[in-house]
Amino acid sequence: MSISVNLDLLLVKRKMSLTELSQRVGVTLSNLSILKQGKARAIRFSTLDAICDALDCQPGDLLEFAREKEGRPGKQ
Repeated sequence: MSISVNLDLLLVKRKMSLTELSQRVGVTLSNLSILKQGKARAIRFSTLDAICDALDCQPGDLLEFAREKEGRPGKQ
């Protein structure tokens, strides 16, 4: 996937645990873990808003776009 999630980096910078973030934003620990591991297929704007508010960051601090290499099967 060409979108990476930098949640682990932001948590370290803010000295906050995933459990604390979960409590602050009202999202289950397992869902935040999926997001942190980069396995999430989507994120709701309300969740993104709550995470950015709790971590005092911008969406661009949390999400990063990296162009995929050309030549992947099925992609043109």
